[in-house]
Amino acid sequence: MFICTNKNKVVTVEMDRGRSNPINMEFVQQMTALFEDMATDDAIDGVILTGKEHFFSVGLDLIELYDYDKATINKFWIAFTNLNKTLAGFPKPMVAAITGHSPAGGCIFAICADYRIMAEGKYKIGLNEVPVGIVLPYYVFALYSYWLGKRTAYNLLLEGKLLLAEEAFDVGLVDELVPYNEVLAKANEKINSFLKYSKTAWRQSKLNLRKDILEAFEFDIEGDIDKRMEQWWAPETRAIMNEIVQKLTAK
Repeated sequence: MFICTNKNKVVTVEMDRGRSNPINMEFVQQMTALFEDMATDDAIDGVILTGKEHFFSVGLDLIELYDYDKATINKFWIAFTNLNKTLAGFPKPMVAAITGHSPAGGCIFAICADYRIMAEGKYKIGLNEVPVGIVLPYYVFALYSYWLGKRTAYNLLLEGKLLLAEEAFDVGLVDELVPYNEVLAKANEKINSFLKYSKTAWRQSKLNLRKDILEAFEFDIEGDIDKRMEQWWAPETRAIMNEIVQKLTAK
């Protein structure tokens, strides 16, 4: 599900699940283990996270998750939270090379990075969980507002608005827009600019600057997910997700 290439101690991690990198339990488990290992691997100084042409990650694999039973979906949300905590607390430089659409879970991966470079075009990025019927945890707001500011993040999250690439650049969700065939090259340039500095100074400063974000993950995960599960199994939410699943499977 991941293709990793190490060049001069910078690892390019390409998400590689299907056409659009939908996120399921196996994807989450593998990605968590990968980033935990890279965090302590002295052969790695920085990471570029990328996807495929037209898709960074489409977000949660609702086709699969819709059929999870209560125990499995509960385990999934705990694992997904722990993955996002791992990404947000990754101590080394990480650049998101956003190669296409990046809604929902894909957007969360991107905002865990230190810098985002997105392909130009009619690609969308953002967090649209609320219209789907998914309750957002506080740590998502902490991440989103870190880059966008609280007012903009608050409004966009409650509206569940997906932004076109240019709109995302205008509000600060992405840092650069470039043609698709330049995304990885620009990501390499950026990460190497980080690597010019003292490793210890850069990494510790990063974690210090992210103190509020990391503290947002210090909560009762199981208790929070219990509340989220009530909404997940609510008839109106199941109806919305069923409609989405039907459209996706018809493609």
